[in-house]
Amino acid sequence: MAERRSPKVLSLAWGEIEVEDIGPVKDAMLFPGGGGEWDWRVTGTRHSPGIQPADVAPLLAAGATTVVLSRGQQLVLEVMPETEALLAEHGVDVHIAETREAIRVYNLLADAGVSVGALLHSTC
Repeated sequence: MAERRSPKVLSLAWGEIEVEDIGPVKDAMLFPGGGGEWDWRVTGTRHSPGIQPADVAPLLAAGATTVVLSRGQQLVLEVMPETEALLAEHGVDVHIAETREAIRVYNLLADAGVSVGALLHSTC
């Protein structure tokens, strides 16, 4: 079951998130068993209207029962209501916060063995 553990975030700087067993990424998509770069171009995500249902789909597919969504270090990134509705439909616990707080919550959940996923934005 160790391979299904959610990787911990080791550090955050403007424009870079360092993730255990993954390395540095600009924005991170993390889930039970792994993760990597969160490439907004894949789904066409923009700061507004924000995180889309398609952005969280890989977290659900990986078995996340809790999801942490970062709004950026300056709270510029929004979260679409449809995204929150999708997570609620799947019975997923959701935490939405500024990036440093989101990382704090995510790491606590990962340490506790929760099947947690996250979308973390390293800048604004």
